[in-house]
Amino acid sequence: MANPSTKRQPRIAASSYLNTAPLIWSFVNGSQRESVQLFTDTSPARCAEMLARDEVDAALVPVIEYQRIPGVAIVPDVCVGSRSAVRSVVVASKLNNLKKVKRVALDESSRTSVVLVKILFREFLGFEPEWETSQPNLKSMLTRADAALIIGDPAMKISRDQFRVFDLATLWHEYTGFGFVFAMWMARGANAAVVRAIGFTSARDEGLAHLDAIAVEYRERLSLSAEEIKDYLTRNIAFQMNEEMKRGLELYFDLAQKHKLIEQTKPLEFIT
Repeated sequence: MANPSTKRQPRIAASSYLNTAPLIWSFVNGSQRESVQLFTDTSPARCAEMLARDEVDAALVPVIEYQRIPGVAIVPDVCVGSRSAVRSVVVASKLNNLKKVKRVALDESSRTSVVLVKILFREFLGFEPEWETSQPNLKSMLTRADAALIIGDPAMKISRDQFRVFDLATLWHEYTGFGFVFAMWMARGANAAVVRAIGFTSARDEGLAHLDAIAVEYRERLSLSAEEIKDYLTRNIAFQMNEEMKRGLELYFDLAQKHKLIEQTKPLEFIT
């Protein structure tokens, strides 16, 4: 008798931030919309939890979780990253100099960026402020802290006239010369065969071919013009990891271990 689990649709999870939209458009609106069961009403941190608990076969996961979740491998050639400025992962403050910051409120929906901001302070700015975890409400965060880490769509809405906004990918690039990878599709090893059948690369390409439709969907949600949205998705976000970004990812993992933000590092393992 056939195993019923082999007949079910693959389960995948991803946040519905603008920066993930080209990666999931095919599964929501395009040629692969009937091929998977997609969970999108979730944060990046929750996606990692769903993968760790085997609630999904694959998830678009904050990259730091590769070093924390046992037995996972990476779907090759697809990512959410940036070669320089990312715009949607920022520290916002009323102070003009990060060296004057004494307390940072951290967006609880983030994991990769929390580690990144701690590395930036410890390794490159040479000191460590106090940290506190918070829901991503900038006004509330800055009543208790000098600066706030905000990711995703909320970061896109921050007024650059009211606050000094420090782009974390820009800072990383200035200090290291590398781009940065924020998230990648990952799967547990036992689910690799299921994941191979999902067209993550073709889904990305289909999404990038429909940026006009994505811009229409998100412009009211973010109060941005269609042109700004398409500019963000083509200039700020990189959906394919090049060699320079890969080297940046490996350095990020090494620094995370150096500063005891993860216990150990393991080499990148891709699903083939």
